Amino acid sequence: MSAPLILHPNDTVSVLTERAMVGDAPLGLGTALAGPVAAGHKIARVDLRAGAPVVKFGQFIGHATQDIPVGAHVHSHNCAFATPEKGYNIGSALVTAHAALPSCIPFDFQGFKRSDGRVGTRNYIALVATVNCSASVIRRAAVEIETSGMLAPYLNVDGVVALAHGTGCGMAGSGSGYDILERVLWGHATHPNVGATLFVGLGCEVMQVARMCSHFGDAGTDRFHTLTIQETGGTLATIASIKAHVADIAPRVNLVTRSSQPMSALRVALQCGGSDGFSGITANPALGVASDLIVAQGGTAILSETPKSTGLNRYC
Repeated sequence: MSAPLILHPNDTVSVLTERAMVGDAPLGLGTALAGPVAAGHKIARVDLRAGAPVVKFGQFIGHATQDIPVGAHVHSHNCAFATPEKGYNIGSALVTAHAALPSCIPFDFQGFKRSDGRVGTRNYIALVATVNCSASVIRRAAVEIETSGMLAPYLNVDGVVALAHGTGCGMAGSGSGYDILERVLWGHATHPNVGATLFVGLGCEVMQVARMCSHFGDAGTDRFHTLTIQETGGTLATIASIKAHVADIAPRVNLVTRSSQPMSALRVALQCGGSDGFSGITANPALGVASDLIVAQGGTAILSETPKSTGLNRYC
């Protein structure tokens, strides 16, 4: 089998690149494995006494809960997360953060320039539920629209997306809960990747589009459309009405075309898609390099899942 990966010279564990079977000794030394171990899991490079630090990526990730012989599988059965060592001093050697950014020729990308100056990478029609009661309706409508092929003639429309949530009905009409939901819905509706928004409500909910507009103003509302289930006449009638609205909206959304835009207008959000043992070896470094290239040209890279930065997912 292939030799396990050593990610840092100081690591006390290495990473299997392929599944090991009972009796295998992946390091070519140490105790043979007592059971199969999946690719991406850790193997002890040295004998670890109970309480000894376990080091991966050159960083403390926990401690051994029992004696672990060299060559043994290291996982949650014999390794526990612990408070990490302090004082990493990350970036302390840099004069400025910009000094770490790569130097490269300016790039551009094909984006959708919006009236507020922001640039999208997609041109969607968004179905936004103002209340949990309309969530199933917009999801079903989105499926029927996408499977019907009705948007196929509109090459500049990237599709329809249903944006639902679990509140908006019997909630307080003020306070942090209301404010957060209102900001989220407004953010969905005015996102640069959205060419037009159809708000769908039940009709009697606390969260109302008119009130939202009174708080945020009229900017971008020329692309807003609204309907309610109660006024339309029920679930099936509303789904049919949504489809009719989208058929009417699509030609106008299709008029917006891609154009060359500077990388400084690009914003990319990074989200975990389900980590495995190779995330920190493959995807994470590759996305880090891509983010550096974007930021070096004035663009923005947003890392939203910060728990991974503090080592909360160590056992992969």
